[in-house]
Amino acid sequence: MSGNIFVPNTPGSDENTLDEPISTTLMRDIKAVGSKFYHVIIPRDGSLLLNDWDLWGPLILCTLLAIILQGHSDGKHDGGPQFAQVFVIIWVGAGVVTLNSKLLDGRLSFFQSICVLGYCVFPLAVGAVLVKMFSLFGLKKGLIAFIVDFVVVGLAFVWAMFAAVCFLKPTNNPGKKIISTYPVGLFYFVIAWLVISQP
Repeated sequence: MSGNIFVPNTPGSDENTLDEPISTTLMRDIKAVGSKFYHVIIPRDGSLLLNDWDLWGPLILCTLLAIILQGHSDGKHDGGPQFAQVFVIIWVGAGVVTLNSKLLDGRLSFFQSICVLGYCVFPLAVGAVLVKMFSLFGLKKGLIAFIVDFVVVGLAFVWAMFAAVCFLKPTNNPGKKIISTYPVGLFYFVIAWLVISQP
């Protein structure tokens, strides 16, 4: 018994992807992820990020944040969040925000919203890397270090919120934009708090 597998061609493509080399597939996916990061760096029309969603970028960012924020307990002080805690906070938080958006008649699919929220964590990941570099290169923990960390993470939070709102605003119910944007801000605030409070 045999059957046929029908694979529709993508727009502008004359061949399906089942016969292409793995290197071609990987390069296409890497370019797509890079393009989505570019859309977050310079927020503008989010049709690419919304129509061609993936979870590679959010997974990379979530893993990076979890590694950076993973605490080391020395017996005297709490070592901060562990890898699994950061991972769960980010994914469950994105899922809850997405569910809220769907309950408020948002026009995004579940995975489109997770994709947008995940990619918009990028500024906070950059902020986490900078804060970690400051502490590694001798910026002692004190008032000045806290102010520098606060400014860096605050700017990253504003950048993440601005990018997310740019992408999600057209898809939200016009009468419920504020109530659907508030959980997004809360989600990024929790991540920003994890970054600024890292040991």
